[in-house]
Amino acid sequence: MFVDRAEAGMRLAERLTGIHDAVVLALPRGGVEVAEPIVRGIGGVLDVLVTRKIGYPPSPELGVGAIAEGGEPVFDLPLLHRLGLTPDELAEEVAAERRELARRVAAYRGDRPLPDLAGREVVVADDGLATGVTARAALRAVAEAGPGRVTLAVPVGARETVNAMRDEADEVVVLCAPVDFRAVGQWYEHFDQLSDADVLAVLARNPAPG
Repeated sequence: MFVDRAEAGMRLAERLTGIHDAVVLALPRGGVEVAEPIVRGIGGVLDVLVTRKIGYPPSPELGVGAIAEGGEPVFDLPLLHRLGLTPDELAEEVAAERRELARRVAAYRGDRPLPDLAGREVVVADDGLATGVTARAALRAVAEAGPGRVTLAVPVGARETVNAMRDEADEVVVLCAPVDFRAVGQWYEHFDQLSDADVLAVLARNPAPG
């Protein structure tokens, strides 16, 4: 059990001491409060990598895929098969999430591009892994930028998902991978939803160089 995202991030930073001068990319919104103590602990640059869940049309809270800036949509294909859907049938949902992704990129970063990831050590941070489809989309988008080494750092995740992520990153650092995982929030005493203003406050405290 973690007190909050900041405490979880501090505990992750203690496990990442072998990483130096990294680009730490937080998945907003929740990942930014995990990433801030990581970058303070190991040094480097903090920024966001914006992602959006692609929902199942009759029940949008059920994520069947995700998209990250700079990447293509990633789908949970076994889940789509069980639902009787194909990726092509989700074109309208993908287009809507692309628009919201662009809005959030503009809100969080303005005209500033992502840091150059080519050849760099990259840490992708979030507050937890449930199905893992959002993290998978993020990691694949990062891979397209030619980084040197990529580490996925999360405080807690479903054990099956954590194991699946090991094929997507050079290293996966997870503090807790319980068998009885039901939701990310159950492992935090305080798990408040964050706003765009909260994300901007973290970025303002940790400005990118240049």
